[in-house]
Amino acid sequence: MVDRDAVRVLGQPPFHTTELTCGGDLSYLGSQWRRTVACVGSVEVAGDIPAGEMIYGVAGVDAARRDELVALLGIDLAWSMNRVSDGQRRRVQICLGLLKPFQLLLCDEVTVDLDVCARVDLLAFFVRESETRGATIVFATHIFDGLVGWASHVAYVERGELKVFGCAEEVPQLCAPGEVGGKSRLLATMEGWLRAERDERVQNPDFKSPGAQLSTPFAFSSRQMSHYR
Repeated sequence: MVDRDAVRVLGQPPFHTTELTCGGDLSYLGSQWRRTVACVGSVEVAGDIPAGEMIYGVAGVDAARRDELVALLGIDLAWSMNRVSDGQRRRVQICLGLLKPFQLLLCDEVTVDLDVCARVDLLAFFVRESETRGATIVFATHIFDGLVGWASHVAYVERGELKVFGCAEEVPQLCAPGEVGGKSRLLATMEGWLRAERDERVQNPDFKSPGAQLSTPFAFSSRQMSHYR
């Protein structure tokens, strides 16, 4: 828990209010989704049920948005959810989580099971959500392929402390032209931060204690960051 004034989302203290409901202004896509999708009513995603029945069964959804997501994610509406691969189930989970518009979307390693094309298309969809609706997407990830030029802001959290935050174009390591050893500036920068943290963890016993928090890089796509602090 944090103090009420430490974090604000859309003017609300998210740890102390129920007004920011999942599936409304706030939405969440997490890497641990395997059985249910809470944002649309704890929908079972591993049962013997067609994907189309699940997706079209969600009430209060814009039909054009639903059809766009189905096409974008390459979902076969006839898929039986107890027979699909992890990647196919992930596509259905993501579709369900994005059916209703959001102002803030929290993504936790959500693209780990997607192939290259699906990942690129999903990131492009996020950019459109940001540019056309003013939505903010907070994307926690350790996979940086395809993120060059995507993020408007970057952040780096080490042991629970915010070490770096700002516009991507203002982070010194990201501003220099060209690649670094064949790697994009974004990948090389994140690798440098993570390697420094790893080396310190090896050398400092207190750093690697059981209660120590590890580092997490975040990428943001937003035109409305003033709404969050």
